[in-house]
Amino acid sequence: MFTRSREDAKMMDLEAAASDVIDVSLRLHRDLGPGLLESVYETVLAAKLSALGHSVERQMPVSFTFEGLSFDAAFRVDLVVAGALLVEIKSVERLNAAHGKQLLTYLRLTKQPLGLLINFGGATLKEGLRRIVNGHTAFASSRLRVNQ
Repeated sequence: MFTRSREDAKMMDLEAAASDVIDVSLRLHRDLGPGLLESVYETVLAAKLSALGHSVERQMPVSFTFEGLSFDAAFRVDLVVAGALLVEIKSVERLNAAHGKQLLTYLRLTKQPLGLLINFGGATLKEGLRRIVNGHTAFASSRLRVNQ
């Protein structure tokens, strides 16, 4: 008999949330088009996901400690869906490598497994959608700690 672990169930919930984020984002891009401010897409995406029953936190501040120094609200994650899925929203003509690195760093600092980088600025959303997986959820550095 196959039984699911708690981690498997959490990952399935995360995958369902990611699927909803992508579906809603595709509709938003189709209906609103490219070129609006990042904050507009963030606001509408958060509202639509909440209407689907997801918990959504906007502009979540993240603090961390490095070599004994504390940095309060050092950065903000655009959206956190279902308590674990980080969503970074852009509205630029084209994504660059720095955008993906930014989200991966956020994932590592918050010890979350999955993030979506969504660029609403391109001609099609498919070109601007990146799924980023944190392969280092248990961050090994003893000098860097995140305070949530």
